[in-house]
Amino acid sequence: MTDNKEMLGTAPIGKLLFKLALPTVVAQLVNMLYNIVDRIYIGHMPEVGDLALTGVGVCMPIILIVSAFAALVSSGGAPRASIFMGKKDMESAERTLGGCFGLQIIVSLILTVVLLIWNRDLLLAFGASENTIEYATAYMSIYAIGAIFVQLTLGMNAFVSAQGFTKISMLSVIIGAVTNIALDPLFIYGLNMGVRGAALATIISQALSSVWVISFLCSKRSILRLRVKNLTPSPKIVLPCIALGSATFIMQASESVISVCFNSSLLHYGGDVAVGAMAILTSVMQFAMLPPQGIAQGAQPILSYNYGAKNADRVKKTYKTLLISCVIYSVTLWLAVMLFPHVFVSIFTPDAALIDFAAKALRIYFSGMVLFGIQIACQMTFVSLGNAPSSIIVAVMRKFVLLLPLIYIMPHLVSDATTGVYMAEPVADVLAVTFTAILFIFQFRKALRKIEEKAEK
Repeated sequence: MTDNKEMLGTAPIGKLLFKLALPTVVAQLVNMLYNIVDRIYIGHMPEVGDLALTGVGVCMPIILIVSAFAALVSSGGAPRASIFMGKKDMESAERTLGGCFGLQIIVSLILTVVLLIWNRDLLLAFGASENTIEYATAYMSIYAIGAIFVQLTLGMNAFVSAQGFTKISMLSVIIGAVTNIALDPLFIYGLNMGVRGAALATIISQALSSVWVISFLCSKRSILRLRVKNLTPSPKIVLPCIALGSATFIMQASESVISVCFNSSLLHYGGDVAVGAMAILTSVMQFAMLPPQGIAQGAQPILSYNYGAKNADRVKKTYKTLLISCVIYSVTLWLAVMLFPHVFVSIFTPDAALIDFAAKALRIYFSGMVLFGIQIACQMTFVSLGNAPSSIIVAVMRKFVLLLPLIYIMPHLVSDATTGVYMAEPVADVLAVTFTAILFIFQFRKALRKIEEKAEK
């Protein structure tokens, strides 16, 4: 345990980032298989596959909200725990872990009740049509029951990674993903459960993952232990975590709001085919952007620990390595999508007309991704250093100030209104990256000066 803790402050940055990021990237990619595999199987259901895929796609805003509430607690709690570890304050680190666990249990129960009572109304508001609402409610009514497992898996796994145990966090995801892949065809086709089978396979898989994560955090192998005495969510402990996690919450929850706006606009201008294409685009986007997010999460414990330890040089080197890695990936991804859009789209549907429509839309939707590695690196560094105000500002700027209005403005600025809706994403991305980079230059220098001054005292 001591070796694992000390390596965050002494091991070579490049090798350490690779060691922590590789399992995290694998875990991120595998985690996405929960939804991707569901959609692939659902999209290939005989006769009703396209409508069923669109119906489940409408569920994505709600799924994102569930994940966002896990991030609200854990994405702020895990960096704070790492910072406490850097300060050698293990008691505060464990109280942070326990308080966040207790809070996530409470949030999970509330979400389950809300989703079971109002899922149909929410899905209709989020873009479901008369043709797709039955598929959407069938999926969500079962998924809602497993919300607690989703919360605990995503939330507590962040604390495993924050200690540097990225291989353990990767295994927790792989356990669930392998189970999901095995159960999907059995439930969807073998037991003829359709979309209900996909939802059931997902929550069973998440339940197994949550058991694995919690068992590890209760074991002697973990540096930070989950203890009963720390489970009561003390405001002094959890409120700073929520403040820091608000940026990630806004990013993920706003994806839900943005999905609603995209779906309603596309339904108005392009009908079910445009909404179905959007379900494919978001799937490709989420899957393709997981590697840089995994790299950033691998960098988080290094940044947070050394910020707490007042080691400015290692903080600067870690950020530089993170930035270069994310930019290289985003440029490579952009080239792949521009050159081979049909390859990405055809994974999700065999329908030739939908493939052709979605491939054209994908090129437009992804055109701003060439710069997005900068956004990910800066945003994760804000969170890792405990800079809640800046992380919230950049999250609000990209989603609410830029993207949300552009969804409704762009259709009136181009000849094809449907194309205009898809164009809102790249326009917002370019403007958001510019704003984030300027803010980061000033705030990062300020943070480094702060810890350099403290180190000299």
